[in-house]
Amino acid sequence: MKKQVTGFCKLQNKLFSPLKFFFSDSKAIGIVLIVCTALSLTLSNCEATSTAYTQFWDNEFHWFVHFLHLPETNLLFVNDVLMTLFFFLVGMEIKRELTIGELASMQKSLLPVFAALGGMVCPAIIFILFNNGTPLQKGWGIPMATDIAFSLGILSLLGKRVPVQLKIFLTALAIIDDLGAVLTIAIFYSANISFLYLGFAAVIALVVVGLNKFKVNNLMYYLVPGILLWYCMFNCGVHATLAGVIMSFCMPLNQLAKVEHKLFYPVNFVIMPLFALANTAIVLPVNMNFVVTSTISFGVIAGLVIGKPLGIFTFAYLAAKFKIAAVPATTTWKQVLGVGLLGGIGFTMSIFTAALAYETHNLQIIAKVAVIIASILSGILGYSLLWFSTQSVLLPSK
Repeated sequence: MKKQVTGFCKLQNKLFSPLKFFFSDSKAIGIVLIVCTALSLTLSNCEATSTAYTQFWDNEFHWFVHFLHLPETNLLFVNDVLMTLFFFLVGMEIKRELTIGELASMQKSLLPVFAALGGMVCPAIIFILFNNGTPLQKGWGIPMATDIAFSLGILSLLGKRVPVQLKIFLTALAIIDDLGAVLTIAIFYSANISFLYLGFAAVIALVVVGLNKFKVNNLMYYLVPGILLWYCMFNCGVHATLAGVIMSFCMPLNQLAKVEHKLFYPVNFVIMPLFALANTAIVLPVNMNFVVTSTISFGVIAGLVIGKPLGIFTFAYLAAKFKIAAVPATTTWKQVLGVGLLGGIGFTMSIFTAALAYETHNLQIIAKVAVIIASILSGILGYSLLWFSTQSVLLPSK
């Protein structure tokens, strides 16, 4: 009996040890996201699986969601419910860095703010230059967004080659960028903002701030207000994931490490892969000529691949030059440019904005395909630059 137990344990170690090693590797997140993206695009464009796969994400729930005004499809459930936990996790990481970490000083915390501002302004201007004076210029908001999940996933492929400060910088930049995209959607692409729900959300946020102010450390007291805040944000017409960011900044500082530890694996290896599968279920057009020759494509691709790094690098450099902000320790300007290139990975928010900017299906397809092309180019360029810019740091001294 003892030999059987020992043999079973050895077999278990052989089977699960490689998996345990893989998931503990910082590169695993990026690898899983890339595999899920490739799988999703393949299933979406394979004749045998395309219809069933794409319809699965668009299938509507037929239970109480209509009555309660909840997300009605699998895609919305992933983007509006599950991704709130992702924003909650990265928001807590930002809060920790802002209070006791690398972004604790005012100068360092301002750097991602200026970088994100540049990363929104420059792509929008470039898009308008290609489409000015035409109805197509409505899509100026498409190249403004940075996809947090995918950009961090690509950065994670570099493992320990990049300093943790660079990851924090990209995370902060992407969150601020995403907040800017959410505000852009709310102001310029939303017709139905509910100020009633928005007011309820503000009151709930104040309640949560009060709990923190009175040093309430029991996390259960934050659960119900957090759910109510998400519900109000979802129904007020502003992107529901903003609730995750708000809650993360209201959490007690001494509880951050505990919550982050519990959420790390579920968020990175369940929610993010589902996010990748759901948001890349896109059927590519057979004839790509009308896509690559459109000024929409020119504006989106140039905006993301050129405008993003140009805006992020220039605004960050000027902020540091005039001593308004400071570059994190061990971070070089080449790495900041590399992060700027990764900022050109638009994906979800860009695709989402494209659906709001254009009512015509063909125009939406052009914009979405352009976002995919630009995101792939930005990912490759950003990864390559960061790889070579950190190579010299890792070489042994002679």
